[in-house]
Amino acid sequence: MDVFKNITILSLEQATVLPYLTFRLAQDGMQVYRLEHPVYGDPNRLIGDNVLKEDRMYAYFLCINAGKKALSLDLADPEGQKIFQGLIKKLKVDIFATNQLPRNYKKLGIDYDRLKAVKPDIIWVGLTGFGPDSNEAAYDPILQARSGLMEVTGEAKGDPQVLGIPLPDMGTSVHGYGEIMKALFKRQATGEGSCINISMFESSVSWLTVPITMTATFKKTITRRGNTHEFFCPVSVYRTKDGFAYIAVGNDRQWKSMVSEAMFKSLDKPEYEKNAGRIKDVENLNKAINAITEKHTTDELIALFNRITLPISKIKTIPEVLVDPLVERRLVYSTDPKTGTKLTLAPPPTMTPYLEDLHRQMSFPPRFGEQNQEIYGKLLGYSDADLARLKEKKVI
Repeated sequence: MDVFKNITILSLEQATVLPYLTFRLAQDGMQVYRLEHPVYGDPNRLIGDNVLKEDRMYAYFLCINAGKKALSLDLADPEGQKIFQGLIKKLKVDIFATNQLPRNYKKLGIDYDRLKAVKPDIIWVGLTGFGPDSNEAAYDPILQARSGLMEVTGEAKGDPQVLGIPLPDMGTSVHGYGEIMKALFKRQATGEGSCINISMFESSVSWLTVPITMTATFKKTITRRGNTHEFFCPVSVYRTKDGFAYIAVGNDRQWKSMVSEAMFKSLDKPEYEKNAGRIKDVENLNKAINAITEKHTTDELIALFNRITLPISKIKTIPEVLVDPLVERRLVYSTDPKTGTKLTLAPPPTMTPYLEDLHRQMSFPPRFGEQNQEIYGKLLGYSDADLARLKEKKVI
């Protein structure tokens, strides 16, 4: 299925929020060209270990840039802007995306009005920290702090904590993905392009569904609570004989099933029959459950809970997640034709027909400016001498 193969994306991208978005689009089969400054490039190319023993291809960069092509171009140079206009026309760019600060849009010649004049049906996407009217610098942890995500993460009496994954970055990418799909539908239906502005801050706050309503409407104090749940009990991490298990009891019927088992019979008390009673005494109840679970192995508990159809899971390490049958069958791979290095990549949220056709194999993350010769030379018609001069001037 190649419904997206003729969609071309030119993305002035760096860091995580936009590269993850275009990684998702590449997994659908779209043609993604990542655009970088010819001197500085994407800083993430230099983060992590130098696993390939070469410049600008460090480990952190390799995680979310497979399936793309790479161009370098100085958009602040008049010649660079001329080349950029040529790219929009000759590549027949459907989607232009950037995570530059808004103050740079006009200076670099990448603002929506200018691109719309070149290609009227273009879909323009700007990802920013706080919206198109703000030039405030934003990194993922700053957004976690300001949006309230950090306030609701961590132990009840401990310090606020960052999430284990960069949700403001990756959540914004997911929201951008949805907006792009809507814009493609709109263009198909009407022939019109779109100007899409997405704020990482607004994206992050949108996840606070329960905290916002409970706070604003019902005046409840919502804050971090460790591994327990604000409204359900028992829901927490419990120690086992050989590790930890997460147990989630979501209603009174499930609780009755649990305490009907001999192992938990001592907890079958009238005051615990209703969720409200269990929540009221959550600290003591969790201590009592821990006293039972720590005498049994994780596998014994999983077998019991699976038999009575109650939710439970071992707290898995990342290596254990990788060999989970549901994960293993969806992992994506990418092999470097130069060094033979084989990357294992995270699967998409849902497997795409494009990846299935490729047997889940993506092209290797592109080296810095890897497609300069191909695109500037063959497509735009610049001679070798022209390219050498532009490289010498650091335009490309």
